[in-house]
Amino acid sequence: MRYTQWAAPVTNRPTTTYRNEGHVTFQVGDKVIYPNHGLGIVERIEEKTILGTTCGFFHLRIVANDTTVLVPVANVDGVGLRKAIDDAEVERLFTLLGDGKIDNHQNWKGRFKDNSDKMRTGSIYDMADVLKSLTFLSKSKSLSFREKRMLDRAKALIISEVSEVMRQKALEVEEQVDRALEKCFTTKVRNINRTQARAKVATKPVVAAKPVMATPAKPVVTAAAAKPIVATSKPVAAPAPKPAVATAAKPVVSAKPVMTAKTVKATVPPLVANRRAAARAS
Repeated sequence: MRYTQWAAPVTNRPTTTYRNEGHVTFQVGDKVIYPNHGLGIVERIEEKTILGTTCGFFHLRIVANDTTVLVPVANVDGVGLRKAIDDAEVERLFTLLGDGKIDNHQNWKGRFKDNSDKMRTGSIYDMADVLKSLTFLSKSKSLSFREKRMLDRAKALIISEVSEVMRQKALEVEEQVDRALEKCFTTKVRNINRTQARAKVATKPVVAAKPVMATPAKPVVTAAAAKPIVATSKPVAAPAPKPAVATAAKPVVSAKPVMTAKTVKATVPPLVANRRAAARAS
């Protein structure tokens, strides 16, 4: 690619290593990650003089679509160009994918802005956060077209880089990524349930227990020492009979005298009496 704008002369000078302010950046053959493009291979490094200014450029061949991208050396940090991860970082990546920690904004604009910023950094760990966040969100609601495209992009970039580093097929790496994500979501749901359960317990009004009046303990009566039993029993005094109180007899009411019938003398008529007297005289 030759820059002929303003009809300025362009001078090409190939090199194998380029130093930017004293720091070695990349060499030919290095595997690098170009944000939002994926894995690329540095095929050559050359300097171009444009308008009297000499600039270095990395010629990257993007593995995903076999295209060539020129990245100014001076702009490496600005675009987030970095080397591919190694085996140890792959293990760290899968640990991060399955740790159950998911940052998710409820506001669509804030969520999209944060995820876009993470994708531009080129960090595979930031892309892993985007992948977890959007995949978890997609299980509960439909994603917008832009978020769906970002989700697919994040997953494809992670799979392509890991498969190149581990020299595995993309399908095998994708299965490992899916298992790690499933573990992450299971842990996340478990943590949410625990948090909700604790919140319910905390919001329940605590009924103050009525004060229990401590009743004084009854003194424990110890068994008194048994009195010695005296063998000789005391004479049992017969109880004195109570004196009989003579009760005055009630006066006997005598029966009323029976009235005797009076002797009724038969009165003889005088004529009869005279005849009887004459009879007795004769």
